Amino acid sequence: MEQVKDDKKFFHVFPTLRADDDVRLLFSDVEVKKITTNSRRDFLNIYIFSRHLIQKKQIFQMEQCIKDQLFAKTAVAVHIVEEYMLSGQYTAEALMNEYRESIILELKEKSMLASNMFAQADIRYEAENVVCLELLDTIVSAGRKEEIVDLLKEVYSERFHIPAEIRVDYKEPDRTGSREYDEQRIQQEINAIFERRARQRGETPQAEGEEKKDQIKRTSSENAADKASVSSRDGKGTSAAISGGVKKGEFKKGEFRKKDFYRPVKIGDDPNLIYGRNFEDEPISLEQVITEMGEITVHGKIISFDTREIRNEKTIIIFSVTDFTDTITVKMFAKNEQLPEILGELKKGAFVKVKGVTTIDKFDGELTIASVTGIKKIGDFTVQREDLSPIKRVELHCHTKMSDMDGVSEVKDIVKRAHDWGHPAIAITDHGVAQAFPDANHYIETLDKDDPFKVLYGVEGYVVDDLTEIAVNAGNQTLDDTYIVFDIETTGFSSIKDAIIEVGAVKVTDGKITDRFSTFVNPKRPIPFEITNLTSITDEMVMDSPTIDVVLPQFLEFAGDGVLVAHNAGFDVGFIEQNCRSLGLSDEFVYLDTVALARVLLPTLSKYKLNIVAKALNISLENHHRAVDDAEATAEIFVKFTEMLKKDQVGTLKEVNRYGDRNVNAIRKMPTHHIIILAKNDIGRYNLYQLISQSHMTYYARRPRIPKSLLNEHREGLLIGSACEAGELHQAVHEKRSAQQIARLAEFYDYYEIQPVGNNQFMIESERIADVNSIEDLQNINREIVELGEKFGKPVVATCDVHFLNPDDEVYRRIIMAGKVFDDADRQPPLFLRTTDEMLEEFSYLGAAKAREIVIDNPVKIAGMIEKISPVNPNKCPPVIENSDQELRDICYRKAHEMYGEDLPKQVSARLEKELNSIISNGYAVMYIIAQKLVWKSNADGYLVGSRGSVGSSFVATMAGITEVNPLSPHYYCSKCHYSDFESDEVRSFAGGCGYDMPDKKCPVCGEQLVKAGFDIPFETFLGFKGDKEPDIDLNFSGDYQAKAHKYTEVLFGEGHTFKAGTIGTLADKTAYGFVRNYYEEHEQRKRKCEIERVTEGCTGIRRSTGQHPGGIVVLPHGHDINEFTPVQHPANDMECGITTTHFDYHSIDHNLLKLDILGHDDPTMIRTLEDYITSDAMENEYNADHPFIATEIPLDDKDVIELFHGTEVLGIKPEDIDGCKIGSLGIPEFGTDFVIQMVQDTKPQTLSDLIRISGLSHGTNVWLGNAQELVKSGKATISTAICTRDDIMIYLINKGVESALAFTIMESVRKGKGLKPEWEEAMKAQDVPDWYIWSCKKISYMFPKAHAAAYVMMAYRIAYCKINYPLAYYAAYFGIRADAFSYALMCQGKETLNYHIKQYKSKGDQLSKKEQDVLKDMKIVQEMYARGFEFVPIDIYRAKAKMFQIVDGKLMPSLASIEGMGDKAAEAVEEAAKDGAYLSLDDFRQRTKVSKTVIDLMAELGLFGDLPQSNQLSLFDFT
Repeated sequence: MEQVKDDKKFFHVFPTLRADDDVRLLFSDVEVKKITTNSRRDFLNIYIFSRHLIQKKQIFQMEQCIKDQLFAKTAVAVHIVEEYMLSGQYTAEALMNEYRESIILELKEKSMLASNMFAQADIRYEAENVVCLELLDTIVSAGRKEEIVDLLKEVYSERFHIPAEIRVDYKEPDRTGSREYDEQRIQQEINAIFERRARQRGETPQAEGEEKKDQIKRTSSENAADKASVSSRDGKGTSAAISGGVKKGEFKKGEFRKKDFYRPVKIGDDPNLIYGRNFEDEPISLEQVITEMGEITVHGKIISFDTREIRNEKTIIIFSVTDFTDTITVKMFAKNEQLPEILGELKKGAFVKVKGVTTIDKFDGELTIASVTGIKKIGDFTVQREDLSPIKRVELHCHTKMSDMDGVSEVKDIVKRAHDWGHPAIAITDHGVAQAFPDANHYIETLDKDDPFKVLYGVEGYVVDDLTEIAVNAGNQTLDDTYIVFDIETTGFSSIKDAIIEVGAVKVTDGKITDRFSTFVNPKRPIPFEITNLTSITDEMVMDSPTIDVVLPQFLEFAGDGVLVAHNAGFDVGFIEQNCRSLGLSDEFVYLDTVALARVLLPTLSKYKLNIVAKALNISLENHHRAVDDAEATAEIFVKFTEMLKKDQVGTLKEVNRYGDRNVNAIRKMPTHHIIILAKNDIGRYNLYQLISQSHMTYYARRPRIPKSLLNEHREGLLIGSACEAGELHQAVHEKRSAQQIARLAEFYDYYEIQPVGNNQFMIESERIADVNSIEDLQNINREIVELGEKFGKPVVATCDVHFLNPDDEVYRRIIMAGKVFDDADRQPPLFLRTTDEMLEEFSYLGAAKAREIVIDNPVKIAGMIEKISPVNPNKCPPVIENSDQELRDICYRKAHEMYGEDLPKQVSARLEKELNSIISNGYAVMYIIAQKLVWKSNADGYLVGSRGSVGSSFVATMAGITEVNPLSPHYYCSKCHYSDFESDEVRSFAGGCGYDMPDKKCPVCGEQLVKAGFDIPFETFLGFKGDKEPDIDLNFSGDYQAKAHKYTEVLFGEGHTFKAGTIGTLADKTAYGFVRNYYEEHEQRKRKCEIERVTEGCTGIRRSTGQHPGGIVVLPHGHDINEFTPVQHPANDMECGITTTHFDYHSIDHNLLKLDILGHDDPTMIRTLEDYITSDAMENEYNADHPFIATEIPLDDKDVIELFHGTEVLGIKPEDIDGCKIGSLGIPEFGTDFVIQMVQDTKPQTLSDLIRISGLSHGTNVWLGNAQELVKSGKATISTAICTRDDIMIYLINKGVESALAFTIMESVRKGKGLKPEWEEAMKAQDVPDWYIWSCKKISYMFPKAHAAAYVMMAYRIAYCKINYPLAYYAAYFGIRADAFSYALMCQGKETLNYHIKQYKSKGDQLSKKEQDVLKDMKIVQEMYARGFEFVPIDIYRAKAKMFQIVDGKLMPSLASIEGMGDKAAEAVEEAAKDGAYLSLDDFRQRTKVSKTVIDLMAELGLFGDLPQSNQLSLFDFT
């Protein structure tokens, strides 16, 4: 049966067919002659006619498109039958040159053997139409000759209608290895047959590498399947791998009573048995477990483990097992008394075999294994890759997780693998960054000092070739000389392989066009379809034209001594030079590139294609990609450029070159190539860091760029390698550039790099790379690079370009790249770390000797040229402030005498001397002086500074004014006569507590009220018992003042000596989980949650971006360059940002350079704002500008404040008024969250000391919940005796008799969650430390220092005081500063409206979003304000402030920013616009403020505009 519709365009016949743009273009003017099928409709033959060549690869692609899109559910074989009518340029030889790869591909579909024979054949041409095929004379050749000849005859005569006679001769093969050759070809034939059969069955044939991988994975599962099938056939055995349950009648009713039955943990004497009965079943692969299958046996590694206690003294044990093909969760129940026996062997990381029943879990719907009947421990069954070669290679090209979303392996794992394999070294070369260096060095630090293994530190940089001048070979020519502006069209991009088809030129003299030259050129070969499509030049147009040997002399005569000018001149002049060399003509030219000139003169353009530049200069370009028209346009561009140059006083070509030297804008727009840069020594490391800094700070544009000129300046101590296929040398060889161009590049590099052909397989598959069609082509490129090495005397090295550690790790990179929407994400090249033998085998095609040279000898030689260095300057370099030691001593004693008198109490002088001696002798005085200057400056500008961390443990810090916390033991002192009391029994009874909790007393000497002070904090918490613990002075500045404090560091140390501390942003767990889940969903692969979590683990930690520490400032001492320690960059590479950060994460360099923590915090801002409100005229009190309210004068023993933590009465309200909250601490820092409110209710604090202990508990991890809370409830401890802060441990243990240094060590271990060593427990028990105390220490994960808690509570106490005594000021400050989600519409419309909204929000329970939780928190504070009798006034659009609440007539006016949707910027605009007078209308308001229509509508709905009209327009009725 035939359906015939002649002469129809292809996409008229198949209008719905979707295809890639390139393929669609090829078929756009193809005619469909007819379509045939049969009665069964199981095949479809499509006969097409084309006037241009279509390669077989695209034909097969189109067949697959038709099959997939039109017959996806039908078994139809689609076959396209081609017929061509091509131009006379297609001779028998020309066709073979163009079509040979297609013939190889077509033969491959019929016979792999015939395809390989033809690929190996030599072809020569006799006479015009005789094609002589010379095949290898092997035992398999004769049988396949006819297949080849028949196809060639069909191709020439029927398909292309080109007369050709096919002759076959034979040549003797190279006898060495001919037998192996034949065996390989026969094996390939067998594999191809299996492939074809797989396709016929609709299966996807496996790649060879995948097949090998699956063989390893499935061996055990195939064995299991075999045994299962045998078992089911024989009916023997207790159970198969998949079995059905218990035989009927096996147990009799009443045989045992349930309560008498006790199941032991294991039944059997197998020493490997962990649980249940012994079993010998073979495991099946987890990837086969996709649905409920009854009882199965699996094996794998436990990757997660959890236990949960349930009722009836039982525990559910949940663990996930992976065999690395998939993962499954196992759930089993055990009695509590059995747990110790089971959990001894069953733990994370163990390899086990499990027998149980597959079931869908009713809680999460996941397929799990339950009803577990047996668990056995087994050995690690994964195959560990080893490098068994006696002589080892060195990898010189390796990426880690620090290569942006590209490398997926941890640097420590990579370095450890190389070391374990016995490699002498490994290079770390991430893309453009050095951020993996510190971690690599940390691994080296774990090795023995005499271990010779080393890391080679380098980068794979993005190099820009700015050494090519704008005007090449420039002499004394001026811009008014004669210039030949020309353009050529060619058959392709290679000046060696391709030919010129058109030349167009324009002569320009004195800035005017004086002559023209234009001609086609016969290339003596067919013009490729894509070139015809681009230029509209056909074979027919050039066939009667002169050849290049005629045209080129004519063009040179036209050019004379003129300077050549072209757009992208390297390309055009390259073709002219190459053809001159072929014809024996002079190939020396002076030429100028208008692309390079455009980058300098038109820096705002993003691209510099001819049509874009022409448009920017208002130059017409009608027939783009025709030589004569392009030359004309380029000439006009050149004339305009000369005018622009002359305006800048540039008149000669040499001046043009100087004008373009190291032009930043040009470099940012130029193409980049990959390059490997290795540091040979410390000088090289410094130069490498300078290059990385400049590439990020100056030349960054989408990637960090390194100009070659800059690289040459900093080349000392560096080795330069040519990198991968993205390197310019590889590309030059692949593109067959001229020998001169290749030589220039080859001379630049210190060594050349080649890689396994699998790395560049994409080049074969790429539609855009026409001349790489086989593995042989890739091998030939590598061979040419090896020959270059021999020619130029440069070592050639073989590298893996490592992006992941093991072959199976490619899944992580595949998922990450799919998440970044890379089309080829699923075609991952084999970029894993290979062994020496694997690399020798990979490069065996070069011969054994050459393979050894490039795989072993040369890389080892290069590693030997590199010293073992540290990537971070090992020396400590604190900043220097002259006389800082004496200045600190003077400041401290001045303050001490001011407080305690001339004759200092021994407690003061002894502590001061001990601390000062320790601080000064260890070189830390400068840190104190810096902190002192910053704090004093902030205080002078009206902002308090709160201390963080344990700096409050230092009395020197107190005396220097760095912290308010006085760490001395509780004491009294008289500010008038300087009487002091440290020793009385009453005072000593407060030891370990807080001086402010002591009763008020008058001075027994002068009668003045005594000052109470002291928090009893040991100095050792801060600097250790030897005083050599690195101090960390963290300071909480007001968020409003933080930027000024940062700026002040520049004043202290000088510009260029302070840097923001850098951070590295990596792929977080949740984001990585999303990547993995989305990948499997898009690929329609259902994966269990535990498998997604396993794969997620491999995707986390991959670098995404960089940032800055919120308050960290790194200080560089004078006399040093930052690149001695770290490169620098902008955060997130934001080139518009004026901030400079360290390139390394600040933790990597904080032991070398001083890091100041100048953090922004709300508490100091609240204090300053409260002072302003209370002093202002808006509040009626005793304070005014002459007598301001000062927060530091608030008494820290105020009884009302403590009452706030007992109930709500002190606020004049009842708990029911504020939604049942029983205490009044809502909105108080440290004490306002539900968690801490409950803690306060449980502990019932009576003193400031108790509040500090509560703060310590609330900030710790596993300190209160499941720890102190239980001890307080059981009566074993109280708030005063439980462990609350880290200092408690050391003080308690010392008082118990534990040696002080050991007490300090125990404290440091416990506070970091590292627990107690057995010998420490023994030492504690020996001093009668109770068991509950030891138990509590072991539960703790993290602890807060007492000094930090004290500093926070002092701030909170003052704010609480203002809440009680100055409520309007408190609420105004809270809503303006701390309220995260204040809403005018929800909260300012009265008490009833607010209570309604609170009820609505609370009804959602746990379903509240984070924002809704913040809204509810703020609504509770507003509810409290209403309950206390205070109200809001409506916002006045003329008086309201942008972000600040105002006190107006005893009420609060909310800020403009409290209006929903009104951002801070918009609010500021409204406040500013109001200064210009009244608004005429809503339109006028919108015009002046730029506020969105949505917000204006909401404001109108809330009545904030009063009777303001919508528009300015007047109506006639306004006058009636």
